[in-house]
Amino acid sequence: MPTHRKQIRHYHEPGDCHELTFSCFKRKPLLTNPVWINMICQSIDRALIRHHFNLIAFVIMPEHLHLLVYPTTHECKIDRFLAAIKRPFSYRIKELLIEQQHPLLTELTIRTRPGITSFRFWLEGPGYDRNFFTREAVESAVNYLHLNPVKRNLVTECREWKYSSARWHESNGKLIDPELPAIHGLPWEFFG
Repeated sequence: MPTHRKQIRHYHEPGDCHELTFSCFKRKPLLTNPVWINMICQSIDRALIRHHFNLIAFVIMPEHLHLLVYPTTHECKIDRFLAAIKRPFSYRIKELLIEQQHPLLTELTIRTRPGITSFRFWLEGPGYDRNFFTREAVESAVNYLHLNPVKRNLVTECREWKYSSARWHESNGKLIDPELPAIHGLPWEFFG
């Protein structure tokens, strides 16, 4: 019996910024372990470099994350960029769980066909991709991302959430946390 996967088309035109959102398997709060969060931050950094994207803003929530990125070249493949973040990270987590004989390994391993199983850290599918064409839309998206932890009552102010770019933006790029992905901001002439 064929399976139907959610399909999403990633569109890119020179000058587009992308808000990318992807979630943990079954929307489980898997991104609460500081070691794992550090690992996803490293995975994001490597993918940004490898696939020529810059990071404008981000927030890592317990069960999903948002990235606001833009390409630094005309040739960009959003699907490859996402895979470069998700696959290596998922593989590393699986290896850790096997090493620790952690019960979470069983919860995240599903039967895909008779006799075949697959480890799932991420919700299947490409997630959500929204393009922005104006400075105003990007600024609005940055605010939306940063407000996620406040709206969920995890903190009272955006800057209190460690796993976000809110402090970087509030300090105009002066406050840098080396444990978090490298934030580049957006050169506003990008839309010019």
